[in-house]
Amino acid sequence: MNKYLEQLGSKLDEIELKKLSKIQNTKVHQFVLESIELCNPQKVFICSDTPSEVAYIKHMAIASGEESAALSTPGHTFHFDGPRDQGRDREVTKFLVPKGDSLPPALKQIDREEGLKEIISHHKDSMKGKTMIVIFLLLGPADSVFTIPCMECTDSWYVSHSVDLLYRRGYQKFCKISKDTDFLKTLHSAGKLNENMVSVEYDKKRIYIDYTTNTVYSVNTQYAGNSIGFKKQALRLAIRKAHKEGWLAEHFMILGVKGKNGRKTYFAGAFPSASGKTSTAMLPGETILADDLAYVKNIDGECRAVNVECGIFGIIQNVNPGDDPLIYQILTQPGDIIFSNVLIKDEKPWWLGMGCELPKEGINYSGKWWEGKTDENGDNILPSHKNARYTVSLKALPNCDPELENPKGVKLGGIMFGGRDYRGYVPVQQGLDWAHGILAYGAALETETTFATVGQEGKHEINVMSIQDFVSIPLGQYIKNYLEFGKKLNKVPLVFGVNYFLRDLKTGAYLNTRRDKYVWVKWMELRVNNDVKARETPTGLIPLYEDLVPLFKQLLGKDYTKEEHVKQFTIRVPENLLKIERVKEFLKAEVSDAPQELFDVLDEQKGRLVKAKERFGNYISPENFEIV
Repeated sequence: MNKYLEQLGSKLDEIELKKLSKIQNTKVHQFVLESIELCNPQKVFICSDTPSEVAYIKHMAIASGEESAALSTPGHTFHFDGPRDQGRDREVTKFLVPKGDSLPPALKQIDREEGLKEIISHHKDSMKGKTMIVIFLLLGPADSVFTIPCMECTDSWYVSHSVDLLYRRGYQKFCKISKDTDFLKTLHSAGKLNENMVSVEYDKKRIYIDYTTNTVYSVNTQYAGNSIGFKKQALRLAIRKAHKEGWLAEHFMILGVKGKNGRKTYFAGAFPSASGKTSTAMLPGETILADDLAYVKNIDGECRAVNVECGIFGIIQNVNPGDDPLIYQILTQPGDIIFSNVLIKDEKPWWLGMGCELPKEGINYSGKWWEGKTDENGDNILPSHKNARYTVSLKALPNCDPELENPKGVKLGGIMFGGRDYRGYVPVQQGLDWAHGILAYGAALETETTFATVGQEGKHEINVMSIQDFVSIPLGQYIKNYLEFGKKLNKVPLVFGVNYFLRDLKTGAYLNTRRDKYVWVKWMELRVNNDVKARETPTGLIPLYEDLVPLFKQLLGKDYTKEEHVKQFTIRVPENLLKIERVKEFLKAEVSDAPQELFDVLDEQKGRLVKAKERFGNYISPENFEIV
């Protein structure tokens, strides 16, 4: 028995010690011991993934009051985060940077020694009187070149329940790993709780990432995006690992799109929160493999990808039977689902945009709620938070892709980048080549920020690959990695830019409906398989009107008019030229190591736009461009 297990002998009961002793990796024992000594829990529960233990975690989430089962649908529970804990908190999420090292100035960071001292002070005795739950998990499918083992020590039964729905269980894998195998680890405490079991010390909320030890520290928060260390925090660590090893860790959804003669083509897609990512992944008739995070590797010259997770932590606003029938179906039938920060009334969850009139009173994250209730600043409190969520296992979905656990992943035929771009890009376009698509659509992704990030709603920003907040290496190097990755593939996926939020310049009305994305995705599937031609514009390849007409009719039962097509696919030269300048200004200010190829691609696109303007004017009908 090693020294850490010997010391744990006085801190764990015999059953828990026996479970931990089956793991040979001494760094696991060290992390558990140090977490106990720092946080001072009353008890420690080691989850070895037996059915009874998994059931116990959900039971305790309810018994502790962190979740409530007071809902009429069997298996459903709800959880409330505090009023100031409703989204990812950029301001208090920082990298711990050791002296002599450096990260790009755009990344939130703090000196490692200073940050460790601060986070340790917040964690000190944070679990006093509570139970520390130790959970072992896997990122990516088991027994795969993609697999990354990880573990979390937390005092939140709600977080433990969420983790079990979102990730693959890993205790058995940890029992097999060698003594020196590296893994990711998280220490989380909800901190002091009020009578509603909600974190109350918001001013001491911290999410710190120590990339020198692959450790995430999270304290005084329950919101899953902050407290589950394997969401965006572990993505930051995986990005560094991917950079060293020559693969990509991405903020991707993955869906399988069905085509002719039984074929299926897999697409990955990067979208900022609330920009259509999950609803794209959940298109009816297709299959979902991932909704949020993916690892992408070159396997024998093929671009292959896996879902890092095996569950969904999804935004519930605007999920309704018309726009998102599959998600809505799952959310209204029995099953293990956690609703967070919705309105509860008559033993039912209610949320914004669910397709019916909401109750005028109930309970929500603010406590007892009634129509017209305001917060301390006098602002109206909505019945359900805009960033209210649902947590569910992917395998609960009837459209879960059968390749979810394939250790080799799936071959990507296409990659799409999409944001909330009201002014510039058309609804769907294909890059002229790998570099153009990656740089003009991905690296130049411009969006309006949403309620998913605390204090950021309604601001326009550049969000490189929809991953900018999480990139833990120099941003220019991250972009270079993409370019180099493509060069080593035998066949690169086609790259597409999508924009579901284009508005009419005069009226401000949206030019897409929420359902139109189904048509754009099906057109992309046809392009990947060389079934349709396209028109070449200065910004990319766009669909032919005659190819979209049957798709609208078949998929949506809609007669698609030439007028609609012209409005949607008119190339807006002034807006696109301004977009290029905004991107270049951002790059010069924030990305000191941006590759020259990025500026070259933007300048080439600018040149094509200016040339087209000289021939056709500022606003150019798609019919003016040649078919290729």
